[in-house]
Amino acid sequence: MSRFNKRLGSIKPSPIRAFDEEVGQLENIIKLTLGEPDFDTPEKVKQAGIQAIKDNFSHYSQNPGLLELREAIAGFMKEKYHVVYDPVNEITVSVGATEAYASSLLAILNPGDVVLIPSPAFPGYQPVISMAGAEIVHMDTSATDFILKKEQLEENLEKYGDRVKVVLLNYPTNPTGVTYDREAVKEIADVIKQHDIFVLSDEIYSELVYEEEHVSIAEYLPEQTILIHGVSKSHAMTGWRIGFSLAPAEITQEIRKVHQFIVTAASTISQKAAATALTESKDEGLVMRQAYKERRDFMISSLNELGFECAKPSGAFYIFAKIPSDFGLTSMEFCRELAYNNRVAVIPGHAFGPGGEGYVRISYAASMENLQEAVKRISDYVENKKQQG
Repeated sequence: MSRFNKRLGSIKPSPIRAFDEEVGQLENIIKLTLGEPDFDTPEKVKQAGIQAIKDNFSHYSQNPGLLELREAIAGFMKEKYHVVYDPVNEITVSVGATEAYASSLLAILNPGDVVLIPSPAFPGYQPVISMAGAEIVHMDTSATDFILKKEQLEENLEKYGDRVKVVLLNYPTNPTGVTYDREAVKEIADVIKQHDIFVLSDEIYSELVYEEEHVSIAEYLPEQTILIHGVSKSHAMTGWRIGFSLAPAEITQEIRKVHQFIVTAASTISQKAAATALTESKDEGLVMRQAYKERRDFMISSLNELGFECAKPSGAFYIFAKIPSDFGLTSMEFCRELAYNNRVAVIPGHAFGPGGEGYVRISYAASMENLQEAVKRISDYVENKKQQG
């Protein structure tokens, strides 16, 4: 083992994927585990991909991506979120949003740097930060309704001083579904702009905001922000693997170095499909959003009746539900019991870092029929726990 990269020794497989694989083989299991839209890719987008194959778009694109797609990204982001980027020098097409944030973090982090992140948080960020030799500091937001407050951010910026390189935001948030309104975004931006640091903002779920308009922090901090986005969630294109990073030219130049040498370029066929998604099918996410909202409301109401406290998600397609304290179970114990005994799979909250233990993440990116059946099974589980007393 000493012959391998020593930094990999502290990195374990994704706890989300690990648990999903553990229980996914159970017979008749209803999986509410992964952030996988259950919708199909829009027909017009599929046809664009098919046409690209017929037209022999099977060769490399430019390293930063097809200019046609980068122009579509620029137009989409300007229209939807009022942020302006030059498609030639400030946008890079990546292999999913995962590669976008990985290339970005590897471009800016040095050993010993500190990355501040509100927690509970998606666990995919930490391994990349560790690979760069940097340190992640979780800011537990469970006491403030899963919203990072400026006082907590200021406290950590003061504590870690010049070691802080990045504040990493993700909103609407995986795993809680909570998002930040304009006032909250501006409050955080006002703190960050006083420091010579980056903000990496993963806004992949921004098309799935229910009650309010999504506000990008790049609107307030364009010079310091690396904005991460993609078509996976908005257009049900997870398998097409198209994401993108948007940042000032001098930052993008460094991101592109990493991107070029680890992937060369994203799939040209997928890029052609994504260009159609962001132009001719730019509002497809709104159709899906309405269905997700109905599912959210059903799940929140049902879980509350069963005794689960839930932070009402204002975006994405997750519910972060607190396990009733009288169950006396850790999040992993609860999830295993529910999966093995009642055939419903959800993700244990401890997978998302500090503030996550005692909760479970439930993905409602599933059919209403499956959600209704899952609620029945959870109800049976709860009734059985009560009888056990």
